Amino acid sequence: MNNQRSGMLMPALVGGIAAGVLTAVPFLGCLCCLWIIGGAMLAAYLLARNSPASLSAGDGAIVGIFTGIVAAVVDSVVSIPFQAANEEVFRKFMEQISQFTNEMPSGWETWLEKSAGGISPGLFMLGLVIAAVVFSAFGALGGVIGVSLFGKKKTPPPQGASHEIPQNTGDRQP
Repeated sequence: MNNQRSGMLMPALVGGIAAGVLTAVPFLGCLCCLWIIGGAMLAAYLLARNSPASLSAGDGAIVGIFTGIVAAVVDSVVSIPFQAANEEVFRKFMEQISQFTNEMPSGWETWLEKSAGGISPGLFMLGLVIAAVVFSAFGALGGVIGVSLFGKKKTPPPQGASHEIPQNTGDRQP
């Protein structure tokens, strides 16, 4: 198993990067849990392809957890430019609303300026930790599913085993 763990890094990176990028894209991100499960299944497939022996469900869970952590980091980094674009769209939307509405709450301009200031490093790290925990759980699930689909190797029959089917001679024994 230790040999398999050393080979888990590359599959976890590939699956995590794919899942993290797909999760960070605004309209594709609504399926984030499925992307994480799919990325972990991809990692399990890559691990099984390079493994000479069958993989256990534990192997799939471990590679899935690694995939989830990588996906959380990639998602957090890749989504930064999208957050700035979303803030700009939100600001323009609020400006348009203010032209047509006389009854906006008092101090809404101040609230808008504060919300347009970006995300603080503390909130960024908190979001990263929460995403890593959630993505790891879904990654473990995807890894176990992936190993159940791709991780079983067909073992050859023992060398002395006969492949003959016993013939029915018609004699019935009590």
